[in-house]
Amino acid sequence: MTGELGYSLPPAIRRISTNFRRVGWVGLWAQVVIGVIASLLFIVNALEPNTDVSSATADLFTTIGIVAVFVSAFWGFRYVRLGRKLKTSNPDLRPKPKDALRAVRIGTLISLGGMLVTIFGAEAVVASLWLRALRQVATFGGISQDSTAFINAADIAVVFSVINTIFAHFIGLCASLWLEYITNRS
Repeated sequence: MTGELGYSLPPAIRRISTNFRRVGWVGLWAQVVIGVIASLLFIVNALEPNTDVSSATADLFTTIGIVAVFVSAFWGFRYVRLGRKLKTSNPDLRPKPKDALRAVRIGTLISLGGMLVTIFGAEAVVASLWLRALRQVATFGGISQDSTAFINAADIAVVFSVINTIFAHFIGLCASLWLEYITNRS
């Protein structure tokens, strides 16, 4: 098939290029939207004065995970640019398959690393909530004077933030694995 510049791309390169651009855009926007939501929920928890759900460790891991979502989203834009470069008429300027696979593998590592760090943060958040729930039960039905013992909506916001962050990393991981499959298949 002749393109707008009068050259013909091999069908495999055309398919890879199209997939890189589409998957890159979908991964970019999905991760940005979910990352912004996770960030806002995390900030809501941080601004709530009566919450004590997360420790410094949980906050650190969750923050690193959220930052990694935006790095992964940037990597999705890199896929878009790589897809555009694959459509070039000059085969010497076109990225080699090993370059495309290297970019995909780096994207996979970013998503896996971000997911791992976020899971550590989730473990710390859930452990903190569990301990607070135990403090509530420890009063044996009595009224506790400790307001930090009660779980409130802001505490659940941080759990929701962590789950959204893990989901965003999952999207980035799926995008990278799909692109690796498409690239290796051709």
